[in-house]
Amino acid sequence: MKRYKIIHRTYYNYSEEVTLGRHQLLLRPREDYELRIESFHLKSNPGVKIFWNRDVEGNSLAIANFNQTTQQLFIESEVIIQQFNESPLDFMVANYAIEYPFSYKDFEHVSLFPYMTLPSKETSSILNAWISNFYEQSEAIQTYSLLQRLTKYIYHTLVYKSREEPGVQTVEETLALGSGSCRDFALLFMEAVKCLGLASRFVSGYLYAPLMVEEVGSTHAWAEVYIPGPGWKGFDPTIGEIVGSDHIPVAVARLAESVPPISGTFSGSAKSTMDVGVWVSAC
Repeated sequence: MKRYKIIHRTYYNYSEEVTLGRHQLLLRPREDYELRIESFHLKSNPGVKIFWNRDVEGNSLAIANFNQTTQQLFIESEVIIQQFNESPLDFMVANYAIEYPFSYKDFEHVSLFPYMTLPSKETSSILNAWISNFYEQSEAIQTYSLLQRLTKYIYHTLVYKSREEPGVQTVEETLALGSGSCRDFALLFMEAVKCLGLASRFVSGYLYAPLMVEEVGSTHAWAEVYIPGPGWKGFDPTIGEIVGSDHIPVAVARLAESVPPISGTFSGSAKSTMDVGVWVSAC
């Protein structure tokens, strides 16, 4: 078992006073048999009462209705977690899904259909041609081996670049530029997996990177694939590996752009800037 402490601070500064509206916070990690929350603290300035919900994906969603004026909004979460996912390769795939290609069972397909929706015809054509660089349809291969090959291919052939601006690059943009951020790589992986006939979803969270522990970090993103037997398994094309104990998931979603850590509104004519700091350390 590993323990991690995550501090996530966000400052919104406004050029003049604004009236803050409703904000949604996706900052609490997802708890399951692999991850347990030891402590969690959430605070803001201006102060506000927090209401907790769960969204359609089961993510813990904090709702803050500020309805007050200010020139700065500060939000901080501090969490200590226990991470048990130290052997990510210790799983058994259902017999019918060991070799690729395979088809999901009918009961699985009903639930997984939204996560298998193909990109546009043009994007699918581009992706199928790109996939042929590392996989031929006539090749006999295990499902996990194919997914890991895709993960490593993105890692080895594209250049990681941190992007501060919001949003996710399209598949076409990432392939044309030959570079992208973690969220761009996650989307590329997801869409490629769908073209292979498998279900995939986006994951937003944190990554423990020991070499950068003293530096200001940021949130991280990767993707999960539904594999019959173990269920949703994470793959991180930014580092070229299956997701393990250094990954701390916060939110999952069908759409890559739908789970920002903080989203909200304000009224007024002011311009706004945002500063974010994330620190993930072992404890």
